Amino acid sequence: MIWRSIVGKLWATILLLVSIVLFVLSLLLMQFFRNYIDEDVTETLTNTASKIALILERHDDFEFSLDVAWEITDDLTKVIVITPEHDIYYSPGCDKKPFGLDYFLHDSELSRVFTDSEYVKKEILFPADDDSQRALMIGVPYKSGGKHGGVFIFQSLDVMNDATIATTKLIWWAIFLAFVLTTVFAFFLSTRITAPLRKMRQAAFEVTRGKFDTKVPILTNDELGELATAFNEMGKQLKINISALNQEKEQLANILSSMADGVLTFNREGKILVTNPPAEKFLHIWNGNQGDAEVLPSKIMELFKEAVETETEQVGDLSKDYRYWTVIVSPLYDNNTVRGAVAVVRDMTEERKLEKLRTDFVANVSHELRTPVAMLQGYSEALLDDVASTEEERKELAKIIHEESMRMGRLVNELLDLAKMESGRFSLNKETIQIAPFFKRIVKKFSGMARDKQRSLILDIQNDGTISMDEDRIEQVLTNLIDNAIRHTKEEGKVIVKANLDAEGLTFAVTDNGSGIAKEDLPFVFERFYKGDKARTRGKSGTGLGLAIAKNIVEAHNGKIEVQSIIGQGTTFTVFIPQS
Repeated sequence: MIWRSIVGKLWATILLLVSIVLFVLSLLLMQFFRNYIDEDVTETLTNTASKIALILERHDDFEFSLDVAWEITDDLTKVIVITPEHDIYYSPGCDKKPFGLDYFLHDSELSRVFTDSEYVKKEILFPADDDSQRALMIGVPYKSGGKHGGVFIFQSLDVMNDATIATTKLIWWAIFLAFVLTTVFAFFLSTRITAPLRKMRQAAFEVTRGKFDTKVPILTNDELGELATAFNEMGKQLKINISALNQEKEQLANILSSMADGVLTFNREGKILVTNPPAEKFLHIWNGNQGDAEVLPSKIMELFKEAVETETEQVGDLSKDYRYWTVIVSPLYDNNTVRGAVAVVRDMTEERKLEKLRTDFVANVSHELRTPVAMLQGYSEALLDDVASTEEERKELAKIIHEESMRMGRLVNELLDLAKMESGRFSLNKETIQIAPFFKRIVKKFSGMARDKQRSLILDIQNDGTISMDEDRIEQVLTNLIDNAIRHTKEEGKVIVKANLDAEGLTFAVTDNGSGIAKEDLPFVFERFYKGDKARTRGKSGTGLGLAIAKNIVEAHNGKIEVQSIIGQGTTFTVFIPQS
């Protein structure tokens, strides 16, 4: 609607101001013209009466003087002459009835013409057309024969009212014309002034939509032109500032996204405002299948409340399903007021695992070394104390000492090899190997051992060919797998070695029908010092480092090793070595 626009408001304001001015001016003009007409009629009547009085004073022929007096008056003006002898004469057309001699002699104002020789003015009522009319009467004294008479002239006020009405109509028409012209001018002026403002409004809407290149045309050099210039400069600065803010926001988002720690930002009520992917992953893990990512651990909320209340950094730990986190909550300030807090969630699972591995490593090494050291000490003391009475007994003790020292040497060497592999300080000596001879040689090496232990060792090469790999390292892997399979398979058991070479690479598997590995132990079989024999009995059990070394050798070839096992049915280790 036009009344809601600045054009309508400016137009209405101008019209209201002009209307008030014209209204006040019209009242003043009408009052002025009314007073002017009243004064003009009074002056005219007074001059006419004075002329008649002068004629009556200077002419001796009274009748002639009356005829002259009647001639100088118009039809609307009536004259009454009262001589010093109190004779009364009326002009033609004057109603004699209401204006007798007593009317003038007994009226307190009109009688002053005779008593005080003064000019008098009075509004009177006289009958006319079955109604009373108001009239203005002027009394002028004149002197004849040393005595005072009076000339009374009056005129109906309707004449004055008619003149006033005509003047009022003229004034109202002038006001109406001025109002119309003002309306047109005000509308034109409002439109002219607000046209640049409308363009600025349209440009402002464009800026709110993100179009900061929008320009307002500068049409004038006045304040509106300066406003347009300021608007264009504002849009330019807004574009620069928004661009800088977007860059900072994108940079902050990239930093948050690339952080390994989870970040959660809260307002003062504890509502989550900002999260990064690690924090979302933490919430998903913590809430499980509930699907509500807004549910926070009670420990975090406690730390948040303490941080907000005490305005100090709070630290706490969380754990769930063998996962561990450290939470650091720091208050956020708005000037000097706490407006919320930021929580940094650090996943400590790997650190805890590494710490546990370190502890287990020390315990396992100590355990593995304790038995051979104890045996070496015990049997060497037996030799020193001549416990062995015969040569055969001394050889048996020396043999046990030798086996245990070999076992210790093997454990130390395997630890050194594993340390080199995990630190990346060893290199592969790759060469082209024919598959069939390689596997036949290794299987033949274990044939005697399998026969002695009454196990069947079977080789199945499905597709022969050549592949580039480190022969010694892969032989070490295969030796460890076959040795484990033979040792953990019962008598009359079976160990099958399968090999297949295709375009992708070499796949070989070692399968036995032995005791198998428990399902809960499968994830840990490639860890250091893992043993299926929990009792760690000497002889049957190895060092527990073989599979860890095998995994590192396979991964160094960019391959992978997997295990499948069922308790009481057997175990299968599968190795894949890709073509170079």
